[in-house]
Amino acid sequence: MLTSVIQKLTPHYQSLRGRTVLMILTAVSLFVRLPFFFRDYIDRDESTFILMGQSWVDGHLPYTELWDLKPPVTFAFFTLLIYLFGKSFVVIRLIGAIMVAVTALYSYKIGLQTTTKKVSFWAALACVGLLSMFGSLQGVMSEHLSMFFFMPALYVIIARKSTTSYVLAGLLIGLALMTKLNLAYVAVALFCFILLNDFKKNVLWQTLGKSVLFGLGILSIITITILPYYQLGMVSIWWQSVVLASLKYAGSSKDSILQFLPMALFFSIFFYFAYQKKLLNFKDKTIQILSLVAIAVVFSFLKGGRLNGHYLIQLHPVFVILVGVFISSLTFIKRIKFKPILVFLLLLLPAESYLEYFNIVKNKIERGTFYNGEGFTVPQYITKNNISTKNILFLEYHIGYWMLDTKPPTKASTHPSNICRSEIFPYLNSDRTTNLEELKHIMEVIQPQTVVVRKNRSVFDKLLLEENEYIKTYLAKHYAAPITVDQAEILTRL
Repeated sequence: MLTSVIQKLTPHYQSLRGRTVLMILTAVSLFVRLPFFFRDYIDRDESTFILMGQSWVDGHLPYTELWDLKPPVTFAFFTLLIYLFGKSFVVIRLIGAIMVAVTALYSYKIGLQTTTKKVSFWAALACVGLLSMFGSLQGVMSEHLSMFFFMPALYVIIARKSTTSYVLAGLLIGLALMTKLNLAYVAVALFCFILLNDFKKNVLWQTLGKSVLFGLGILSIITITILPYYQLGMVSIWWQSVVLASLKYAGSSKDSILQFLPMALFFSIFFYFAYQKKLLNFKDKTIQILSLVAIAVVFSFLKGGRLNGHYLIQLHPVFVILVGVFISSLTFIKRIKFKPILVFLLLLLPAESYLEYFNIVKNKIERGTFYNGEGFTVPQYITKNNISTKNILFLEYHIGYWMLDTKPPTKASTHPSNICRSEIFPYLNSDRTTNLEELKHIMEVIQPQTVVVRKNRSVFDKLLLEENEYIKTYLAKHYAAPITVDQAEILTRL
């Protein structure tokens, strides 16, 4: 019976229109992501972006009052939503869900340039799933924003024929680059492809024209992000925060090369078989560009020296198309009955969403609200019990600053983990040079009246032994016994 329902819901691929595909992708994205609209925070980065956006709404350019290691377009997105709609988690995550659907739509449109509607449609659905499930992907991450700009740009490069369309592609790539700086490697790869692809056709003036327009589009966006700083005589702040700090952060790699080995091995095997068995047509322009982009993205991960789960958001929208074409080219695939498999996958994969739906209903019954998490309950407790918010320090659940209309005590504490990233301190206009110096400045000079930590958990990374020992000892000596609120502890200064 369920298979019959799936059969009726499955679209007639040949009659599919872009508008219908977008509606389906949006519906799936909303279903998977909706229960997470009401959680306090899903990833620390999202909370930090919200704080940076609020600071900009309050009249402070990024990196001047608060600080985080992302280009300014990331913060501009949150600034715009907060300015227009106020403090609304629902709006931020609703727009995020729609952006995921639009990104997947362009996976579909790019897929149509090299394969069938059926393959492109399922690749787009897979894109929604991979951008919305597993780990912290239900929040609005900078990777989601970058792909929202990047995938339309890629479609323009692949599908559009006019020379002037490369201006649009360049502008969109510029926006993506000013959201995630590692996409500079991809931008260079695409620039070289445009240049070399037309050189083969011996059309020099068209080649130079496309390349120049593409490059000018990128540079225009970068220039626009610099202008507010130029007007205030703060270009050095932009340069230090956007470029130098990012390069320094990438150069201070902490992840073992072994962490990248499975990905490198998988890609090597995938492209080897695709080439040897002719499962991908590498003479096709679309396949060439998609392969180039996928390799460039993976290379940017290697150069950055870190591989967090949400980084893969930058890979999925492109790679699902290659995988779809690869699988559809396998001869034995046509003999497999996919309906039972699809039914099983459609029921199983959104397991996190099912659990979250249960959690928000349970929270509504028990507490009278769908909103849940210590990012809500801790500020509510602090407000209700008149606990001081003077120089309050959130070492966890730092979205609480937003809920209490207050700010982190220092630039480094905007994102709690930045307190222990001494490599970025020179770019914060700070006199502190080590983790302990920053920590002691916060605790002994600023002396926050209230500190919030997570119960039964190290404040900082477990490898930071000295920092964890210091904060543990200092809190025990100078703060009253903690008040427990859910999984958080609130400490008040003696």
